[in-house]
Amino acid sequence: MAGTTRTPVPVLAAQGRGPGAARAARQRAVANVRRSLVLAAARDAFFELGLQGASLREIARRAGYTPGALYSYFQSKEEVYGALLGESLERLNEFVQAAAPSLRHSDAKTPRRRDVGDAVRAQATAFFDFYRQNPRDLDLGFYLFHGMQPRGLTPALNDRLNTRLRDALAPARDGLLALGLPADEAQAEVTALFAHMVGLLLLSHTGRIRMFRQQSQVLFERYLDALLSRAAPPSSHRSMRA
Repeated sequence: MAGTTRTPVPVLAAQGRGPGAARAARQRAVANVRRSLVLAAARDAFFELGLQGASLREIARRAGYTPGALYSYFQSKEEVYGALLGESLERLNEFVQAAAPSLRHSDAKTPRRRDVGDAVRAQATAFFDFYRQNPRDLDLGFYLFHGMQPRGLTPALNDRLNTRLRDALAPARDGLLALGLPADEAQAEVTALFAHMVGLLLLSHTGRIRMFRQQSQVLFERYLDALLSRAAPPSSHRSMRA
């Protein structure tokens, strides 16, 4: 009709917002919720029964699904475990990175020694605090990192998980390099730092540290003081700004 303004019909499909796209989005959302339920059930089963004692059938029962339904998301309980540990390591890396700016991509040619030391301290402390505050994540990690590697974990997934653990320790290594340590010494110090943190965390979580009448946080801070003193004694590294 003349003089009538017709409202154009939006072409939703062309913009990826048609019925098919909306349906796919709903399906992804449902799948994500179901996957989260499976992972939550698996976490409880692993912690209560251990990795060897928790079966895929038990995980399915706790999640409210049949074992067959789980195969839409995971092919084995080791794959479920890998997903849980992967998420844990992502949270660890986010926690460490938020503690202090990474030195890896720093534009400063001569960073101040104090700033570098503070960054190493902050990020190493974040690593320690993450596992101190989340003992279940430490337990989860020990299935892989301390001789209890689950059967069926593929080499590719194993490498990917180990890489994310190393990524969480990389800021401390980068800081020690920036303080002037050679690469081999920096790597050795980070390895010793990791071993020291894990030992203190185990003593703390098991309560064994009480037999020594010590506190894990105090001992950790003392170790960091000694590490930074070795890495950047006041009389050395004159090239760095005070």
